[in-house]
Amino acid sequence: MTDTSDTRPAEGEAQATRRSRLHRLVRFIPLIAPVLLWAVPCGVLLYTGQHWPLPVTLAGTALFALGLIVMPLAMVRGHGRRRQDRAAIIGDTLLGTSWILFTWSVLLGVLLRLALTVAGVGESQDRARIVTWAVLGTTAVLLAWGYTEARRVPRVRRLDVRLPRLGAGLDGLRVVLVTDTHYGPLDRARWSARVCETVNTLEADLVCHTGDIADGTAERRRAQAAPLATVRATRARVYVTGNHEYYSEAQGWVDLMDELGWEPLRNRHLLLERGGDTLVVAGVDDVTAESSGLAGHRAHLAGALDGADPDLPVLLLAHQPAFVDRAAAAGIDLQLSGHTHGGQIWPFHHLVRIDQPALAGLSRHGTRTLLYTSRGTGFWGPPFRVFAPSEITLLVLRSPHAPTSR
Repeated sequence: MTDTSDTRPAEGEAQATRRSRLHRLVRFIPLIAPVLLWAVPCGVLLYTGQHWPLPVTLAGTALFALGLIVMPLAMVRGHGRRRQDRAAIIGDTLLGTSWILFTWSVLLGVLLRLALTVAGVGESQDRARIVTWAVLGTTAVLLAWGYTEARRVPRVRRLDVRLPRLGAGLDGLRVVLVTDTHYGPLDRARWSARVCETVNTLEADLVCHTGDIADGTAERRRAQAAPLATVRATRARVYVTGNHEYYSEAQGWVDLMDELGWEPLRNRHLLLERGGDTLVVAGVDDVTAESSGLAGHRAHLAGALDGADPDLPVLLLAHQPAFVDRAAAAGIDLQLSGHTHGGQIWPFHHLVRIDQPALAGLSRHGTRTLLYTSRGTGFWGPPFRVFAPSEITLLVLRSPHAPTSR
């Protein structure tokens, strides 16, 4: 567990500066990224000393040029106003493929070539061709493995979480977290049902979904979300919005989750009682709600805790880990979040860490607040997960006052 209780104000200011720079950079990514993602591998694989026959060079260049043209067009048609699922699948797959190809073209194009040179392996052309085949082979393996990882039912990650203010009667409370299911263009209704079956084997007292249910409206993704109605919990099933709900008619998702038997915690809380002790379970809208223009949608922690006894422990659902600054200031005991996907496709996690205070797992913020960040249950966009496995999380809450652990 990471301890950030000694974080200095200067570090917070530095992080805010980094986020500001990132946000400025993000505006130019749609213009720069496609060119880099396709041009760099093209150069490394075809034009750095390989001396391929002319037909091979021309065919390879044409293939990279086609990817550069098709990918952004498909992304616009798939995720723009037209929302064409087939185009989204093509664009997302090309995006994931180009990212992996770009990453390993850079890494192997530098490191492997250097190692071969130091070892005195072959002539310059031999080394260049070894790099080319190594990049293509690595990319093929990672794409196949990453696709399998993305489409499988997530493994269950179990951990005990000790909350100093948790009463003995609540010791052993079982909280299951699913998040970032991202039902989307690829129909995952069967996957959704299997995820829910897995959740039901965990005998949860409380099941939480911390947002980003889907990419698309509730009406369009209803069939994939429908299995959520089968999830069982002895106490409650609760849900908060993620940023992707605000791209796709968030109120429709709130209404559908209510229809499926989940309790939307929109800046409100409920009380979970057992053995004479009480836990406040609160939730807030995603921070993007504040700029969505939807009436009544905003992240309002004070509203979520309104009327709650300040001496009771609080479990807070907030989609983005970045909300933990507000949670820590309010003395929240445990925040559950998703959003990061653990980076989803390595090494994208380095960019995620610029924008979020945690990537995955349990971390401490301030003197009291714990944050658990899930790597997510589904995937966004590219149907690949590379070195960032999905998860269904079982958190067993522990009280220091319990005579024995159950």
